[in-house]
Amino acid sequence: FRDLGLAFAMVLVLIYILVVAWFEDFLTPLIIMAAIPLALIGIIPAHWGMGAFFTATSMIGFIASAGIVVRNSIILVDFINLKVRKGMPLAEAVIEAGVVRFRPMLLTALAVIAGAGVILFDPIFQGLAISLIAGQVAATLLSRVAVPVLYYRAFKGREERLKPASPEPEPDTDEALGATGE
Repeated sequence: FRDLGLAFAMVLVLIYILVVAWFEDFLTPLIIMAAIPLALIGIIPAHWGMGAFFTATSMIGFIASAGIVVRNSIILVDFINLKVRKGMPLAEAVIEAGVVRFRPMLLTALAVIAGAGVILFDPIFQGLAISLIAGQVAATLLSRVAVPVLYYRAFKGREERLKPASPEPEPDTDEALGATGE
C-alpha cells in the first residue's frame, strides 16, 4: 500500500503539472482534481456493503477511477473555456457544458462499469471491480455538479481571464468536422 500511495501521490503531482501547462493557470487544475475524492464517496461504502476488504487491487481501481474522473473534468472545463472564448456568459457556458458533456461522461462510466462487472465476483480482482464501478457511479454523478459549480465560483467576475489576449478566431468545430447542419 505504501508504494501504491507514493505512486498515486506522484501521479497527482504529474497530473497537476500537466494540467497547469495545458490551461496556463494554477487554479483550474485544483478544480479539476477536486473531483478525485468524489470517487471515494462511492468506493468506501461499496467495499463495506459487499463485505470486501480494501486491497491493493482496490487501490489500483481507485487510481484508475481518478484518471477517468480527471479526464472527464478536463473535457468539461475545456468546453466551458471554449464557450466563454466564443462570447458566451460564464453561467450559461457552465450550464451548457454540464448538459452537453454529460452524455460522453456517462457513456465512459457505463463502459467502465460493464467491463468491471465481468470481474466483480473474481476473488483476486473483486476490489478492482468494486473500486471501478462504485468510483465511476459516484464520481460521474457528483462531479457533474461539483466541477461546474467550483469553476463558476472561482471564475465568476473574472471571465476576462478565460478569453484570449488577442482576438484570434477559433475554428468552428462543426465546420472543421464538415457538419452542414442540414
